Amino acid sequence: MNGFTTLDLIRDELPYLDRIKPDLVTILIGVNDLVQRRTTDQYRQSLQAIHDRVAELHVVAVSIPDWSFVPAAADFGGSDRVSRLTEVFNEVAKEEATARRFEWIDITEVSRSGVGSPGWIASDRLHPGDAQYAAWANVIWERIRPGFKP
Repeated sequence: MNGFTTLDLIRDELPYLDRIKPDLVTILIGVNDLVQRRTTDQYRQSLQAIHDRVAELHVVAVSIPDWSFVPAAADFGGSDRVSRLTEVFNEVAKEEATARRFEWIDITEVSRSGVGSPGWIASDRLHPGDAQYAAWANVIWERIRPGFKP
């Protein structure tokens, strides 16, 4: 959901788990925690709560993509700040995911791979475009496909 932080996910999305009983849970969250100036400790605490709730499921944790190159990064302190904070938040996410033995998939490189190509960034100059989302999905699917058993 656009604009969701980890707190929103905890409040609005985790309650669905009991009803839908998913075969696979992917967790890619943190950009909005970062831009809303939540601390890394606050982010870590929220991730721990999320991970506690999904720990018995097949979970794949996905890194925050590199979005330092998007034009709107200037609105959030510039590309250097965005890049630095994204790396820090990704370290927290990776630590928490690997501590739970969740599969960790880093999409940093693929999120950079099409910079400048049509459809890579959405018209809002901030969010990924369809081409970038498709590239992420391909990377994620290639990693989980061999062990995926619905």
